[in-house]
Amino acid sequence: MSKKIFIIGIAAFVILCILAVLIFFNAKPLSEKSLCSQEAKICPDGSAVARTGPHCEFALCPGEQEGILVFEPKRNEVIKSPLAIKGKAKGQWFFEGEFYAELYDEKNNFLGRTILTAKEDWMSEDFVSFEGELVFNRSGFSLGNLKFFSSNPSGLPEYQRIFEVPVQFEKTPQKEVLLFYYNAQKDKDETGNIKCSRDGLVAVKRTIPFSQTPIQDTIKLLLKGKENLTVQEMKEGISTEYPLEGFSLKGASLKDGVLTLEFEDKQHKTGGGSCRVGILWFQIEQTAKQFPEVKEVRFLPEELFQP
Repeated sequence: MSKKIFIIGIAAFVILCILAVLIFFNAKPLSEKSLCSQEAKICPDGSAVARTGPHCEFALCPGEQEGILVFEPKRNEVIKSPLAIKGKAKGQWFFEGEFYAELYDEKNNFLGRTILTAKEDWMSEDFVSFEGELVFNRSGFSLGNLKFFSSNPSGLPEYQRIFEVPVQFEKTPQKEVLLFYYNAQKDKDETGNIKCSRDGLVAVKRTIPFSQTPIQDTIKLLLKGKENLTVQEMKEGISTEYPLEGFSLKGASLKDGVLTLEFEDKQHKTGGGSCRVGILWFQIEQTAKQFPEVKEVRFLPEELFQP
């Protein structure tokens, strides 16, 4: 009986030894494969990626899979206007050597838009350098997103690429104002003819820094025209002829509810047909009258906005 127990014990010991050897040789390669070195690769936008996966390769940098690498601004960088933008993007982002970027705050308020231009031959499958400068309105919020939109001549959403870079803003007090633009689709009579009236004015909300001259600041922002409109707003039919080359606000004075705005029109761009000049006039007048202290608006010199 004791001999049988001894044999069983020997057999059990052998089996345990075999199992231990199998576990050791099977576990060691798995452990070696799953543990990658702790080194990191610094991406062009300032972020870092680690080695990962069964082959311990570096993970892709932000935007690399989408075909765009942003060098400036860095991710979560504190930015100010004008903002220099630099990077590289693959050729499919461009059309005629251009694509665009828009800046939004954390509440998705539109702050500015710019065209980004290829600095070398853009008809390439490789990464192509691009640059641009974005002048933007200050935000009352601390966080925002710089959104890059690929050129999409087809207009089909499945071909639209969008890449975002988170940014930060300096905290400054802000004031919300209205800029009045024009939508011809809202200004038609019963027969479908455009009336060229105030009925076509459309207000869009924007923000300006608190200052001693909020009326002038708002009018100057309006005169930047298309630079203030988002792609979505333009798709909805909102438009403007501003900016006008050589046309600028020189000064303003308010007395007894009458706001006098003095402009410079070096190239006489405010003249033209009665419909056109009327809409240009209405845009400024309505934008100024949002301020309760403004009851009437006058322009200098008086020959401005004459048909």
